[in-house]
Amino acid sequence: MKIVRIGSKQYEKLVLRGLTVKKRVARSVTGILDDIKANGDDAVLKYTRKFDRVKMKAKDLRVTQCEINGGYQDIKPEIVTTLKMVMNNINSFYQRNLKRSWKTKENDGVLLGERITPIDSVGVYVPSGTVPLVSSVYMSVLPAKMVGVPRLVMVSPPNKFGTIDPHILVMADLLEVNEIYKVGGAQAIGALAYGTKTIPRVNKIVGPGNEYVTEAKRQVFGYCDIDMLAGPSEVLVLANQYANPDYVIKDLLAQAEHHLGMSILVTPSKRLARIVRDEVDNGFIILTKNLDEAIDVANTVAPEHLEIMVRNPRNILKKIRNAGAIFIGPYTPVTIGDYVAGPSHVLPTGGTARFFSGLCVESFLKKSHIIQYSKKALEEVKEAVEKLTAIEHLPKHMDAVNIRFEK
Repeated sequence: MKIVRIGSKQYEKLVLRGLTVKKRVARSVTGILDDIKANGDDAVLKYTRKFDRVKMKAKDLRVTQCEINGGYQDIKPEIVTTLKMVMNNINSFYQRNLKRSWKTKENDGVLLGERITPIDSVGVYVPSGTVPLVSSVYMSVLPAKMVGVPRLVMVSPPNKFGTIDPHILVMADLLEVNEIYKVGGAQAIGALAYGTKTIPRVNKIVGPGNEYVTEAKRQVFGYCDIDMLAGPSEVLVLANQYANPDYVIKDLLAQAEHHLGMSILVTPSKRLARIVRDEVDNGFIILTKNLDEAIDVANTVAPEHLEIMVRNPRNILKKIRNAGAIFIGPYTPVTIGDYVAGPSHVLPTGGTARFFSGLCVESFLKKSHIIQYSKKALEEVKEAVEKLTAIEHLPKHMDAVNIRFEK
């Protein structure tokens, strides 16, 4: 690992590591999306042949119930039990976060409130390159399911046999996903955003993906909503001399398993820094004067995952402002959050934890403001409205108020 000095160019680069869009990727994605918009299923099938090397017809894109049933035959029965246990953990966590509509009525005839409703349709992208990311299914689908999203659609790239991994299919079936399609890459994002004859459009797209998928999500934002622009996975371990070096090393190495994964150790302990530097090849070590400076660094870097490994981690927790998910103490590796704890592992990366939150039930809700005035209440604010509309030179706005008081 490379030791980085606070204030150095390398440190500034680390802090400003946000998502960088490559021109080559952006141009390629734009071409794909334009093609999908113009040619629908034909374009989807063309890019599936080109990138996934799978030849299909439009009728083959949607996964059938027969294929789903076959998925159960191809996995070990105990896996289903494990998946159901994880579902219970996630449900239990998000049950505490459910929001409800509200309204209040004042004595002067004013009624105000918010109507909270689920988004009508959501598309979930599930990567399936070298390994099936089954955890991405339940981490993305369950929060949407809990708030009552009526139509849940899943897309995942087909393998060389023209099918989707059975673990992904079974998980989607257990979660009662409405539609599953064998399509991946930027073409899947385009199909979800614009709609084709076979794949009706959705109102929001969530889920991780490679740089082409992420760029496609960026370009379709506005046609539909997206969760976030997630970059490579990252962990920052905040530790001092009381941390177990072996735990720190294994947690940093675990992050390196992800493609382009970033591992960062922030510590005031020179001894810990030396031990870790010799055992972990990739990543960065930031040495600080004390724990307070380490906390400042953690808040500045704003990591996706933050582990706190000190003697009294809860005291540090109070001072953390920017992190996608916070893991407290020696027995809480990021792995737990990735798979079984409950909160979604779809989290902000690249420093965006300064202003973004992880995927949650609120990600799948929308709010409509409710306003009702009686004639008496309208009359009481009439003078204020008149002054404000005059400042903004919008007389017809005031006419809409005045007409209600003419005989």
